[in-house]
Amino acid sequence: MTLFITIRALDVLDILLVAFLLYQMYRIIKGTVAFSIFIGFFLVYVCWLVVKAMNLELLGTLMGQFIGVGVLALIVVFHPEIRRFLLLIGTNYQLSQSIGLEKLFASEKIKPATNLHIREIVRACDDLARSKTGALIVIPRNSELKEIIRSGEKINARISSALVETIFFKNTPLHDGAVVILGNRIAAARCILPLTERNDLDPSLGLRHRAAIGVSEFTDALAIVVSEEKGSVSLAINGELMHNISLIQLTTELEKVITEEA
Repeated sequence: MTLFITIRALDVLDILLVAFLLYQMYRIIKGTVAFSIFIGFFLVYVCWLVVKAMNLELLGTLMGQFIGVGVLALIVVFHPEIRRFLLLIGTNYQLSQSIGLEKLFASEKIKPATNLHIREIVRACDDLARSKTGALIVIPRNSELKEIIRSGEKINARISSALVETIFFKNTPLHDGAVVILGNRIAAARCILPLTERNDLDPSLGLRHRAAIGVSEFTDALAIVVSEEKGSVSLAINGELMHNISLIQLTTELEKVITEEA
């Protein structure tokens, strides 16, 4: 008797979608404590299947109770990763823009930055790096980072290199924390950012770099870091840190943001 397995086009699409989702989940949790937790839960699940196959009733019952609440436990444990995954879907495909929700509910249109504003930001980073003054500048793409802005001091001022350098001057009360730039305005200073939970980073990285990576993981923003020790400029995008980049690289990445906003 010959068995024929029929594979439809939808079956192939189903496999590809599952593979894509698993890959995106791996990208989100790799290098974090959550990855180790996921591996641990998977091993417990495999052990439970072995116990069931061996008909060990008592142990199987105990492990079954653990597996039964596993979904709820995963939601609690992986809450930050689930949030980042949903953010990845929303920001990458820009669903809100495609169906016009942004236009319906926007109370005030944010004017996009221009090349002139980019030059001001890059000039400020250059001056801060030369003087080895630590700085952390966050620039969102589609989101407005309202929660992060509320954690700091609202400024709502035009972008200028002099103002950015003044904010991060060591003796000013606003130099700690991050500056958030929305469109063509400096929205707030001394903002509190979420720290990354990754454990595979260079131990020499300070809180500024970890905060930059963290905000780029939890939001769609990019974050510029000026090192106080080395006087170098780094850029965090999508949870990855580009070390010691040139001013030309920084300008190119900022111009990409303007292109997305246009």
